[in-house]
Amino acid sequence: MVKIAVVPGSFDPITNGHLDIINRGAAVFGQVNVVVLNNSSKNPLFSVDERVKLIEEATSHLSNVKVETFSGLLMDYAESVNASAIIRGLRAVSDFEYEMQITSMNRVLNDEIETFFIMTKNQYSFLSSSIVKEVAKYGGHIGELVPPQVEVALKKKYNTV
Repeated sequence: MVKIAVVPGSFDPITNGHLDIINRGAAVFGQVNVVVLNNSSKNPLFSVDERVKLIEEATSHLSNVKVETFSGLLMDYAESVNASAIIRGLRAVSDFEYEMQITSMNRVLNDEIETFFIMTKNQYSFLSSSIVKEVAKYGGHIGELVPPQVEVALKKKYNTV
């Protein structure tokens, strides 16, 4: 039986830090579902369809990665695909408290699905989608922070081509 892990997030947009976590998760699990969660409390730059397309392009080299969308509780999605694990990336100690709260709540909802934390590589420890968007908005160099197709998409969004 293939072990399925879920990597959830808003991915607005996907960064090289996200890709690092996805790549490493794909090396451990038989199937990794990257799930673009539609978070109603956020005002995304990219539509859900645009984010899915960018993630699919960035992960096309990984045959065991599937990209999907979901609105609702992460654990409902994980149950629906028979996932055994959730993968979350940690950048710094400051992420830990928030992630612990989310993991604890997920455990209340379904204690059979484990959460695994993967520390990002040091070179990505500062990286977030918000920071990338801020730099891109003002025409700053983001080539080392995001996949090439994301850099192009950000330049188009902000008209900095």
